Amino acid sequence: MPKRRCEWAEGSNVLMLAYHDEEWGTPSRDERHLFEMLTLEGAQAGLSWQTILNKRGGYRRAFAGFDPAKVARFDAGKVERLMRDPGIVRNRAKIDATITNARTVLAIRTDVGPLPEYLWSFVADTPVLNAWPRLSEIPAETEQSRTMSKDLKKRGFRFVGPTICYAFMQAVGMANDHTTDCFRYAELTG
Repeated sequence: MPKRRCEWAEGSNVLMLAYHDEEWGTPSRDERHLFEMLTLEGAQAGLSWQTILNKRGGYRRAFAGFDPAKVARFDAGKVERLMRDPGIVRNRAKIDATITNARTVLAIRTDVGPLPEYLWSFVADTPVLNAWPRLSEIPAETEQSRTMSKDLKKRGFRFVGPTICYAFMQAVGMANDHTTDCFRYAELTG
């Protein structure tokens, strides 16, 4: 019997299925992964997630494996090279935001501590376990994502609106929004 998945993943290509089955909603406390997902969720603004997944390898190469200390050192020359890189979304505002956000990650380390602890504090260090029977019931943002967005913006982050923050929270397992009929729901709540 085939596995039941969230509606958004049904009929997807291999890359999207692997993302759904192995990553989306799995709690992550790895700084590079968290920085990567914040970057990719911001890069998705106005685009499909499939487009971003297709370019993920290019992003990892272009942005130094999402090492915030390395990305924080990118200069104007590097930005110009990135603007010609077909492996990423060539949007100057999104590229500049990634560099600014990397610098802000370093500031957060100094001001409040490790990025994972800071980000997970918005959900009291515990994944929010939702129980949505249908995709249509899942909200685009929550009070926690609005609070996260406001604080990230106050600290200097860009491309971190409440909807982007909620998509990020879902992606890194801060919120389990697999629908209740999806096989991953049981795996992540059991």
